[in-house]
Amino acid sequence: MEIEKTLFDAHRTRFAAIDRLLPEAAPPPVVGERVDAATASGVQVTGVVQRQLHGPDDVPLLWSAADVRQLFPFIGSTGTEGMDVLLRAWRTWMDAESPGEDSSCVVNWPSRDAEAIRAFLDHGLVPMSALAVRTGHHRDAAPEVPGTGVTIRRARPDDFEDVLAMAVSTHDYIGQVATRRRANAAQLLAPALERALDKDSPLLWLAERDGEIAAFAHAAWIASTPGSAEAELLPHGRWGYVNNVVTVPGLRGNGVGRSLMSVVHNELSAGGAEGTYLYYNPTNPLSSVFWHRQGYRPLWTSWEVHPASALR
Repeated sequence: MEIEKTLFDAHRTRFAAIDRLLPEAAPPPVVGERVDAATASGVQVTGVVQRQLHGPDDVPLLWSAADVRQLFPFIGSTGTEGMDVLLRAWRTWMDAESPGEDSSCVVNWPSRDAEAIRAFLDHGLVPMSALAVRTGHHRDAAPEVPGTGVTIRRARPDDFEDVLAMAVSTHDYIGQVATRRRANAAQLLAPALERALDKDSPLLWLAERDGEIAAFAHAAWIASTPGSAEAELLPHGRWGYVNNVVTVPGLRGNGVGRSLMSVVHNELSAGGAEGTYLYYNPTNPLSSVFWHRQGYRPLWTSWEVHPASALR
């Protein structure tokens, strides 16, 4: 879907000025419905709305509503006013929709754009998820020595049940503070863990304390290459993706997770990672503190409102 060249050029310039780590702004999606608005001075802004539907057995239900309407805004240099009038137009556009309870309106936007944040808050959107990156001097830090009684190793196929149980417990916890809790979380989580453990050297590590499993970390390799979906979010290069990290509740705050991630970061760096990235929930009182202390900082934030009809 085409938009005016002058608007897109201003959009691209704004992204470059907001955050040096942002990749070049992506063009508008080819598929979607267009929403238009104008500022008080007559400057035109626009957006493209895409709808995504997830069935009961689709993995995205672990972090997403079943019925998602995502807005891709193009506001150029208009700041808070431009985002505000575009969100107002989107609210009017939503009047013709009939979203159910398990639905959401979503905008994924650079985390450092304070002017846009004002508009998001005014329209009832909250920061539900953040893509955070860890680069620079953190990448070269020496691995931390595990505490007394703590050992770290690669996971094995026979660890599957323990790892799955921890992953489900974390999903249930996040269901209180961010995404919805899904009754079939175990069935949705199991395939990825099974695939990870089926490798000769899985990117899945366990921390044991006094012989008992205390935490696990699941990672993957991601390549951000020209034209790829990853290139719309990350600078080009080979990245380590931290998919899931869990510490058993009774041992949180004792440094087990920190020691585990020190080993994971060191191994990913040794494997040639430009840096590492992950998604965390800003509303999660545990992860929002832990990951910042590990050297991560938000690059993109997903602003959401649930259900979609609650958009103001």
